[in-house]
This record gives sequence, C-alpha cells and structure tokens, in this order.
Amino acid sequence: MPKVSEEHRIARRDEILDAALRTFSEKGLERASMADIIAESRLSAGAIYGHFRGKRELIAAVAERTLASRSRELAEEQAAGRLLSPADVLGLLLRGMRDTFDTGLLVQLWAAAATDTEVGEAVRGPVAAIRATFTGAMRPWFEARAAEGGAPAEEALTRCIPLAMALGQGFMIQRQLFDDFDEERYLAMVAEVLPH
Repeated sequence: MPKVSEEHRIARRDEILDAALRTFSEKGLERASMADIIAESRLSAGAIYGHFRGKRELIAAVAERTLASRSRELAEEQAAGRLLSPADVLGLLLRGMRDTFDTGLLVQLWAAAATDTEVGEAVRGPVAAIRATFTGAMRPWFEARAAEGGAPAEEALTRCIPLAMALGQGFMIQRQLFDDFDEERYLAMVAEVLPH
C-alpha cells in the first residue's frame, strides 16, 4: 500500500473539517450526524474515521481550527509592530469571526458544553486558547501604559480579560438572537468600553 504524504493527510483532514463545518452550520450540532458529514464530504466512512473517532472529536477540531485562525491574525498584527489596545484586539477578533465563520455555531458549542461533558471538555481548550491569545495580545499595550504610570500590567489584564471575553460572547449571542442587532454600533461601543 502506498504511503500517504503528510501534506495529503493534512489536506484530507481539512477537507473533512470543511464538510463538518458546513454540516454543523446547516443542520446544527445536535441534528448533524456522522452520516450527514460523510455525505457532505463525499468521502468514505473509513476516510472520515481514519482521521476522527466521531462527531465530538470533529466538533472539537472545528472549534480549535476556527479559533486558531483568529489567533494567527492577531499574531500577524503584532509581528507588524502594531501595539494593539484591548479595544483593537476584540474588534479585530470579532470582525474576523463575523466575516469568516458562522458565529451561531459557536453559540451552539457553548450551549452544548453546558450539558455535555465531552463537548465541554472539547470546547474548553479552544476557549482557553482564546483567553491566552487575548492576554498575549493585550499585554504589550498594558505594559506600555504601566511604564507611563498606569496600573501594573498584570492587574489591568486580570480586570480586562473577563470583560473582553464577555463582550465578545455578547456580540455573538445578540448577532444570533436579534434581527435588528447593529453590529457596527456594538463594535463602536466596544471601543468606548474597553481601554483604547
């Protein structure tokens, strides 16, 4: 049997994740089945199960990939030498998620995590990674402010991170629940509420 290259394996895994994302977005996490994902991918069941043990593992991988892409975007901004305020960090993340991802799926993930231990465990890692990303992206800004006589950076971060995360979650929930939700106005208010 010919050996499969690492590039092919990664491409196939991404293909499966894309199919899972489309299926979860269309049918919802609860209603989507492995059979639906297999059909959407147009691959064999063996091809899917060769990469993922089941739906919960796919859910975790979709969440992780989505949140990791936002972390890369922040890292690119920082590598370019831009000092990002907390308002900049949250605005960048929310605009990126809004434009590239079905935020309703994240809301479903959070809801499922509340009642399903396995989903909760799968979601905790990516959410902790976002918190770490927030902290890492905001730290230089708070350190610069501390050097100018502001609050110590760690103290300011400890106060700001939970608020930034709550504002981000509030954006995604309201985006799903209210047809008249004004996203741009919300993002403008984030810039007023968070340090900038």
